[in-house]
Amino acid sequence: MDLDPTLFYQALLARDRRFDGWFFVGVTSTGIYCRPVCAVRTPQERNCRFFEHQSAAEKAGFRPCLRCRPELAPGLGVLDVSQRLAHAAAALIDEGFLATADLAMLAQRVGVSERHLRRIFAAEFGVTPVEYAQTQRLLLAKRLLTDTRMDIGEIAHAAGFGSVRRFNALFLSRYRLAPGRLRKGLAKKTPGRAASAPVSVSVSTSAAVAWTRAAAAAPAGHSNADPIRTDLAAAEVPSVDDTLRFELAYRPPFAWNAVLGFLAFRQIEGVESVEAGVYRRAVRFDGPHALRTGWIAVRDLPQRLAVEVVMSASLATVVPAVLGGVRRMFDLNCRPDIVDAHLGELAADLPGMRVPGAFDGFEIAVRAVIGQQISVPHARKILAKLVDALGTALEPDAGCDGLRCTFPTAEQLASAGPERLREVGGLTQARAQTLHALAVEVASGRLRLAPLEPLEATLEGLLAIRGIGDWTAQYVAMRALSWPNAFPAGDLILRQQLGVETAAQTTAIAAQWAPWRAYATVHLWRHHQKAKLDAAEAVALSRAKVNINTKIKGLTATASRKPEAGVGASIKPTVKKRMANG
Repeated sequence: MDLDPTLFYQALLARDRRFDGWFFVGVTSTGIYCRPVCAVRTPQERNCRFFEHQSAAEKAGFRPCLRCRPELAPGLGVLDVSQRLAHAAAALIDEGFLATADLAMLAQRVGVSERHLRRIFAAEFGVTPVEYAQTQRLLLAKRLLTDTRMDIGEIAHAAGFGSVRRFNALFLSRYRLAPGRLRKGLAKKTPGRAASAPVSVSVSTSAAVAWTRAAAAAPAGHSNADPIRTDLAAAEVPSVDDTLRFELAYRPPFAWNAVLGFLAFRQIEGVESVEAGVYRRAVRFDGPHALRTGWIAVRDLPQRLAVEVVMSASLATVVPAVLGGVRRMFDLNCRPDIVDAHLGELAADLPGMRVPGAFDGFEIAVRAVIGQQISVPHARKILAKLVDALGTALEPDAGCDGLRCTFPTAEQLASAGPERLREVGGLTQARAQTLHALAVEVASGRLRLAPLEPLEATLEGLLAIRGIGDWTAQYVAMRALSWPNAFPAGDLILRQQLGVETAAQTTAIAAQWAPWRAYATVHLWRHHQKAKLDAAEAVALSRAKVNINTKIKGLTATASRKPEAGVGASIKPTVKKRMANG
């Protein structure tokens, strides 16, 4: 990115949230760096220096602003394929990879040498991977100091520092403030701060169909005002001490309830639930020292242009991984201004729609395999059986009513074997063998299903598994690899919506939406489901009218009948006859 000072200063003056996360400004007169949306008085241009990333600003000697909090800035989406390796390494660092591994292992993970990783990382971010990791650890620690009640030792451990002494020394040298002093200062400004936790929620039928209805209720320019807001009140969040609360920023608009509806329609009982504008899920992570299970709850904060993430205290040591999973699941790095403008009329009725991702790419692949040629409700039943039989159970007192266990890992499905999978899920022999082969490939590390993995190699690995075709591979690319141009051209619904018969014709029409065809796919599915529901309602309304008309005709016919002769009329002739015979 060419950092033209004049251009970036004009963006800074505009305080346009669309620039949030794209650059940071360091102010030489204060030694502090900020987001371009910071509410403080705009500094003079001669005192401003601009940086692409927080790490570059801190390397230049600037400290993060305590008001706009640069660690909360939304991340950048995948825009340039040539930068994918550096961004893949950065994403792994963001999710705590270096907490249990070294730089050589990171280089091996992304498929390059350690020397080459340093070179491409410096070219992309202006810092070394180690400097980047230190900044991310410090920013995470600052966030934990600000947003939680964890003690200093727990924070140092959760942020990935080897010792409290090392944490204190680096924090003081970088920010010129001891961690304890920062917390005391915040406590004085906001007394009585408490962590928060979500209320108990359950499956919502309204949420499951709301994503197809969102366009009808959303006023222009505000994609959050869709039907869930009209029939379900936003869940209140009571104060609880054993939870952690964070906020993750996004770029507006955000069709939050439409995304929730998409997830609710496909939710797996016992693993996830949606109601009252809140998404809840049981999660599992391999932490630095042990397996971690717990739950999360996510809701929209439209006034703050952020989502609130509440997680159980059991996930304290894997906070970066949890927040990374939330970013992927809700596609928080999306640039809706760019995507919607490119899609044109297709997205005009619902701006800000995202492509829902996943915490674990393997889960999406399993969903895709099981969902082949069967309905979504049927697939959900099979998935629920697999989860109950093979998933990791949550603690009974984990405070997650309705959530029983986590989705099975690749290792768990691989060790189960195809016969066990067939028995548990009621699968066909061929489908069970496909599922097992997929689990073996992922468990072995030969196949990785995560964003920024090499696209072509990953698709080839999927297609090499017997029983996986182009539709399944493209669906995985959409939701597990977060590839914005993925497109399941053979999808029956897409062909129906576009009025064509072959995948080649579908691909030709979809060329106009590249490189955002995944977003176009979600919109086409939404339009189809909306039309289907509209047709069902029309049929129901027509039947109701027929029933009403039939009842009206019956009542009218009854009312128009002639009254029968009275009892006296039938008696009088008989009496007269008897008197005559008398």
